Amino acid sequence: MTSKAMKKIVCGITLSLSLMGAANATELLNSSYDVSRELFVALNAPFEKQWDASHPNDKLTIKMSHAGSSRQALAILQGLRADVVTYNQVTDVQVLHDKGNLIPADWKNRLPNNSSPFYSTMAFLVRKGNPKQIHDWSDLTRKDVKLVFPNPKTSGNGRYTYLAAWGAANKANGGDNAKTEAFMTQFLKNVEVFDTGGRGATTTFAERGLGDVLISFESEVNNIRNQYGKDAYQVVVPKTDILAEFPVAWIDKNVEHNNSADAAKAYLHFLYTPAAQKIITDFYYRVNNPQLMAEQKERFPQTELFRVEETFGGWDNVMKTRFASGGELDKLLAAGRG
Repeated sequence: MTSKAMKKIVCGITLSLSLMGAANATELLNSSYDVSRELFVALNAPFEKQWDASHPNDKLTIKMSHAGSSRQALAILQGLRADVVTYNQVTDVQVLHDKGNLIPADWKNRLPNNSSPFYSTMAFLVRKGNPKQIHDWSDLTRKDVKLVFPNPKTSGNGRYTYLAAWGAANKANGGDNAKTEAFMTQFLKNVEVFDTGGRGATTTFAERGLGDVLISFESEVNNIRNQYGKDAYQVVVPKTDILAEFPVAWIDKNVEHNNSADAAKAYLHFLYTPAAQKIITDFYYRVNNPQLMAEQKERFPQTELFRVEETFGGWDNVMKTRFASGGELDKLLAAGRG
């Protein structure tokens, strides 16, 4: 065989191997909520490294999509082929079963803690020195206080804020719904800007300088303080607050189409590992790991958390009675304008 012929064979083998390597590359799309960017930047890199080490012929790349979680779920229902979702509200995952049959009805049972690898609660970010002396939910209805948080119609973040305020006020009022409705009417009237998502609310408060109080997830307000200057802001966690779960799921119909099921499942299981849980707490999310939480107790002030299921009868009831068109939120907003 001539050297020229041998060279052609070698080149052909090299090209074939190159094409095989390209064919074995795996790409995951994680559809996530609006303020999770920095968290998943920190989580994705070690998982990609771990996957590549155990799958030398399968290069993994994780891509992200961020927006309000309800908008993200709608995009998937409209055809976005995300492999996994990491949202901040159960209903935005459940709708993928209810309206798209993309995941099974029992999706919450496939991973620990109702498929919620971490959780949070709502907190207040106030400006240096806490000039308006904001300490609890009751301070947010004073007429001299302007609030910024996302619109509950488009954001899980905003819905948790609304429910946290209602639940805390109703407890303080001894269950008097009339007093709580009056509280919520003024609370909503004090909102200076309703952004569509949590990151937009952050921009409004921190960069545009609007509002006296930003209400967002505890994780988000702490990360804002770190990003924009610890001396410029103060974080306040109210005494009574809501448990905000962060559910995750692989999208069965999509991973089957994308041939990514193994990587998608491994990715979500990774979120429960000690290494990932440590990263998660570094971003001020709480985890169901007593030892790790004890080690970082300085990060997480004590607060009495209530659950949506116990206080409001579950998310299905909440969405129908409070956030649907013409529901409680719309009525209270109208009352505040009246």
